[in-house]
Amino acid sequence: MPNLLDPKWSLFLKVVETGSVTRAAIALDLAPSVVSRHIASLEREACVRLFKRTGRGVALTELGQQVHPRIVALQQQAEQLADDIQTSGSTPVGDVRVGLLPSTVPVLAGPLHAEVRKRWPRVGLHLSEGSSAQLEEWLSQGRLDLALLLREEDTALPDETVLKRVSLYLIVPVRHPFASRKSIPFDEVAPLPLVLPSEPHPLRIRLAKLARQKGLTFTQVIEADSIRLQHEIVAHEGGYAITAGAIEPRARRRLAAVRIVRPPMSRAIVLAAGKHKAHTRAVREVTRLLGGMAPVLLKEDL
Repeated sequence: MPNLLDPKWSLFLKVVETGSVTRAAIALDLAPSVVSRHIASLEREACVRLFKRTGRGVALTELGQQVHPRIVALQQQAEQLADDIQTSGSTPVGDVRVGLLPSTVPVLAGPLHAEVRKRWPRVGLHLSEGSSAQLEEWLSQGRLDLALLLREEDTALPDETVLKRVSLYLIVPVRHPFASRKSIPFDEVAPLPLVLPSEPHPLRIRLAKLARQKGLTFTQVIEADSIRLQHEIVAHEGGYAITAGAIEPRARRRLAAVRIVRPPMSRAIVLAAGKHKAHTRAVREVTRLLGGMAPVLLKEDL
């Protein structure tokens, strides 16, 4: 049996997590051939096949399924031991990878970096920016330790921390008659030609449910999967978007935000942690720091 502390077992876990040698290689920033070679080496050392090929990637063999939970446990123990040794002097050490939503970058990135550097000089903070869907995917792939995500209404998971609730607005061209209004009821929003994210998306599901409850139908004219894209389409009078109220400074001369009421609509910004490995002390400390900073710095109109 091979050495279970061999780094190749980390590659094994990443392939299991992603279900694909190629996706594992992308997540680890390695060539697919390198990952394939290490997996083949593990199988030679163990004298058994751990993976079988499928139409969409790879899956564990029956023996691989038996071995997997034991490898996960051993890997977590090894990581925890390394963290305990590194932090034996009561100082957090190591890398922490955090994903931020575009709207939170201007208010959080600088203060978070400055505070981490001041409190824990031996912690390496790595920040990434992406949409909620991108950040959630990177979190599940193990590319992030923590991420800020968007959740519609009360759909936050039990292990996620709600940092801020923000209202949803109808985004309209600045010269549109609606632009002078402070609010607009959902009954007037539903019939408008809407610019919405692609399915499946929680906002689409939520709009459809609310429209059914009110005996209405909503009209989608185009799909756009980022807030910036949605706002650009609205600015060129291609439809209307439903987002939080933040509008980039350069777009404020072209767009206006009108709060949706009756019923009021909101979403939550949550802090989610990855489940791919045991959390180091550095990750735990940054989690606590973000949980304290974010609710104070984040504004209602993000």
